[in-house]
Amino acid sequence: MILSAEYAWVIPGSAVIAFCLTSLFGKALPFKGIFLPIIAALLGFILFCFIFIDFMLADVSVTTASIDWMVVGDWSLTWGFSVDEISIVMLGLVTFISLVVQVYSIGYMSGDPRLSWYFAVHALFAGAMLALVLADNLLFLYFCWELVGLGSYLLIGFWFEKKAASEAAKKAFITTRLGDVGLLIGIILLFKATGTFHIPSIIHAAQNGAISESTLMWSSLMIFLGAMGKSAQFPFHVWLPDAMEGPTPVSALIHAATMVVAGVYLIARMLPLLEIVPGFLTIVALVGLFTFLFAGIIALVMTDIKKVLAYSTISHLGLMILTLGAGGLAAAMFHLVVHGFSKALLFLGAGSVMHGMNGETDCWKMGGLRRKMSVTSVTFLIGCLSLAGIIPLSGFFSKDEMLIAINDGLGPIFLFATLAGVFLSSLYMIRLYCLIFMGRSRSDEANNSHESPSVMTFPLLVLSLFGLLLGLLALPLPLGNFEGFGNFIDSHHHFHVSPWITPLSLGVALAGLIIGFMCYGYSKISHELAAMKFGYLYTLVLSKFYIDEFYQWIIDKMVLSTARFVSIFDRVVVNDTGVDGIGVSVVLSAFKARLTQTGKLYNYGTAMGVGILFMAVMWILVSS
Repeated sequence: MILSAEYAWVIPGSAVIAFCLTSLFGKALPFKGIFLPIIAALLGFILFCFIFIDFMLADVSVTTASIDWMVVGDWSLTWGFSVDEISIVMLGLVTFISLVVQVYSIGYMSGDPRLSWYFAVHALFAGAMLALVLADNLLFLYFCWELVGLGSYLLIGFWFEKKAASEAAKKAFITTRLGDVGLLIGIILLFKATGTFHIPSIIHAAQNGAISESTLMWSSLMIFLGAMGKSAQFPFHVWLPDAMEGPTPVSALIHAATMVVAGVYLIARMLPLLEIVPGFLTIVALVGLFTFLFAGIIALVMTDIKKVLAYSTISHLGLMILTLGAGGLAAAMFHLVVHGFSKALLFLGAGSVMHGMNGETDCWKMGGLRRKMSVTSVTFLIGCLSLAGIIPLSGFFSKDEMLIAINDGLGPIFLFATLAGVFLSSLYMIRLYCLIFMGRSRSDEANNSHESPSVMTFPLLVLSLFGLLLGLLALPLPLGNFEGFGNFIDSHHHFHVSPWITPLSLGVALAGLIIGFMCYGYSKISHELAAMKFGYLYTLVLSKFYIDEFYQWIIDKMVLSTARFVSIFDRVVVNDTGVDGIGVSVVLSAFKARLTQTGKLYNYGTAMGVGILFMAVMWILVSS
């Protein structure tokens, strides 16, 4: 029995406790209580280390624990957690990134009047994600899934006094809700078919034919919709770039370890179920491939430093989902980790740039910052080259693992389409670096820029070290029975180098790097002329293919118009006529009827006489 894994619940539990204490008593505590979430994150990472070492040294693969929450006859509903290889990887990623981001936030958020609330919600956000990856049943997972959405809403809209931030928070909340409804429907369908929410039991039932093919298809589709919403896959991608209105450390946490990776984790967790549905993984792969290319193209023309990174995240999430569609679980999870560390490094580097330039985010107003911000420049370059897949950085190893998995699972057509995305990724990353750090200063803010304090640059150095060395996890290491990251996730996976895919992918990545450097580094190729030559296409991409405008048109012309019609119908027909109309008719009838109720005997006698006369006349007419 793995003793440390039995206490895995302490990791999210400590974060939730830190949230409660900091939000309630933070203002009365020393340093506004911000040390509590940091201690919770540190405790979580230390406990993760013990769990990981135990798994490496002990011959146990899964640890579970649960409690009965509701018992009805022979049926019971449990809350439980499961510690296996996938959840261990996620625990390490979330705890470490949240710890680094919170330390960085000490400098970045210094002086903010709601500092204690910021750190409190950070703890809630991380705690919800940690509980999500430990959940052993879909109902508990969905509960944590919604808490993750709540945390993102609060943090994206942290500066709610800015209209753009409050609108971005609502956009993220509503867009992801669309996918969440699908996830809930999928969970209900699986519960109806199996009578349980327990994930291993559901997968076991599906593998043994206990779930009908139609139920499997529809539940898989609904689950995938939930993952698409959280991981910002097309067409749900529109919320993530706008989410950059939140504090930059929040963007780092969302993009690297929490909100958006929840969708990838869900697909990875439910992959044995999705594999059963004929052809379904091909749909997953197509969505991932389209998102990978689509977002990469948009990233090429964005000028806001955070939005370039946002579209980069969307693109790489698409690459992970494409790899899962190819059946490459180990490769996708490896890139999830590598991307998480690299993207955290890049977003915190972007925050350092913004800090040194008084909040400026337009890349065309930067330039020449490598002379003013040397630490940020070097660490940012490491993050860019890692995501570009340049040897020997960690992104090179995860990129090759994915390309091999895609070729083996989907064939050469998908492989060469993916290589086009690799080229785009390399091109937009070097473009971003050159615009920010190379050339001459293009504004007064750039001329007066300065390096960030050590509390912000130290996390950059730590993350850049991981960007350099994390790829070594792909190789067997002298730690118990650790045979490489891929083998840790999937015992059937073994690291290997393809004699033709590896040099081809490296050549494609280097080509993007060289072309981007020639365009934006030393201006040997004019990007302005290219933009003019493809003017309409450039405008189309710069406008993000008018997807946001199209959605707004649907909302204005269809959703709101329908809502107005329903509102008028409800008010005029249902309320005024159907409900109030009956009451008004009774009142009007009463007003008229009371004219006959005078209380005078001769009026009643006259009425009776007229009535008798009328009846007599009618009797005579009928008789004749």
